[in-house]
Amino acid sequence: MAFNPNRRPRNRGGRRPVASAPETRRIPSGPVPGADEILFLPLGGCARIGMNMALYGHAGKWLIVDAGVAFPGEEAPGINSLMPDPHFIEERLDDVVGIVVTHAHEDHVGAIHHLWPRLNCPIHASPFAAHILRQRFVEAGTAREVRIRTFEIGSRFEVGPFDVETIAVTHSIPEPVALAIRTPAGTVLHTGDWKFDAAPLVGEPTDVEALRRLGDEGVLAMTCDSTNADVEGSTKSEQTALAGLIETFAGRKGAIAVTGFASNVARMKAVAAAAAANDRQVVLAGRSLIRMEQAARATGHLDGVPEFLSLDEATRTPRRNLVLMCTGSQGEERAALSRIAHGDHRSLKLVTGDTAIFSARAIPGNEESIERIQTLLARRGVEIVTPNDAPIHVSGHPARDDLRRMYGLVRPRFAIPVHGTITHLEAHARLARTCGVERALVPEDGDVIRIAASGTAVVGAVETRLLADDGRHLMPWNPEPESAEVRQAA
Repeated sequence: MAFNPNRRPRNRGGRRPVASAPETRRIPSGPVPGADEILFLPLGGCARIGMNMALYGHAGKWLIVDAGVAFPGEEAPGINSLMPDPHFIEERLDDVVGIVVTHAHEDHVGAIHHLWPRLNCPIHASPFAAHILRQRFVEAGTAREVRIRTFEIGSRFEVGPFDVETIAVTHSIPEPVALAIRTPAGTVLHTGDWKFDAAPLVGEPTDVEALRRLGDEGVLAMTCDSTNADVEGSTKSEQTALAGLIETFAGRKGAIAVTGFASNVARMKAVAAAAAANDRQVVLAGRSLIRMEQAARATGHLDGVPEFLSLDEATRTPRRNLVLMCTGSQGEERAALSRIAHGDHRSLKLVTGDTAIFSARAIPGNEESIERIQTLLARRGVEIVTPNDAPIHVSGHPARDDLRRMYGLVRPRFAIPVHGTITHLEAHARLARTCGVERALVPEDGDVIRIAASGTAVVGAVETRLLADDGRHLMPWNPEPESAEVRQAA
């Protein structure tokens, strides 16, 4: 494995060259984590949005945190998703102690069922994430071989030389956790995706006291979500979206379609509550929504929410009493809302006097696809409502005031921004320095960062590659630099 302990500073204006891959299998060269340090090595999730996969090394062993996908744009027809190639860690399988999952979004777990046959290690996940993963392994035909160990939120367990504590955080999916990774060399907090929400519709608020206690104990470094690091203020509560949906539903005469991210079970619950407040019933349209509903009901996150209508029941329900919750908030061609907009959904339709509510932000790069669907709906006489028109969506990620609050609680010595483009990471690093950290290190995928009481620095780089899934096989992905952009799963 190519490892450059004397790596030169990156040229921010272009892609960093990578070393050639070994042609034959051999004893791997490269970083070997010592007992007096923690090595942090992102294989994905830095310098681009999506494909989050991080390695932590200590005392000769490696812990994997998450393994996600990203979705290519129209420049990659026939490709379902992209993911990190695990070749670096695959050469060190005897030293891999397991995978720990922070939450069940596609950009954090979507690659696990693809890559697990090459990794063959235990998986640690919350009940909701474990349910999602087991479904994937059943479909892949490998469920009997996989070892998924379920942890309760707030629990603490050992994985090789790593002592891992799961800390409840709030995000736009059930059961997200931050990971306090303790070793004799120090503690690293891996936040995963998070926000502060004192009254989330699903799950518990971020465990502020656990974070404060961790800060009192002493945190060597924090690897932290950077998605909204350039957004001033504080992210609003899911209660804001609930109130906005109730108000937006009020007084409308025709059917209402709502589209958002399928994994946002809190939004699903908000739509159900807004429908009930306006004498309406909800039907789910789209496989991913139905799968998320099944997982949420199995793990208790939709307790008290009435069963949704079937498609047949929906066709017999008066339009003034009907809410269609649809996949397709990003303009995906095969999603339910796209098929409704084109008039080729087998059961559901929207007509003049109906309303389509886009309860999600447009992920950069998806604007044209979303606009096409909205244009088709408008031609059918459907009124379009977006987050620019009403408070019907809130982010699942921290804005700058939230980041400041997190740094005040955890008080890490070092900051390592992750989960974002270089622009996001550098904005986060500048903010972290104002919060009193000793040093903020901005990584790119493949960078090796040594975290230790002394000598914390970017100490090298390994080659990173991508794999593409075409629905049948995984294949190497080598796009031209200008077509390498990928977009976040959720």
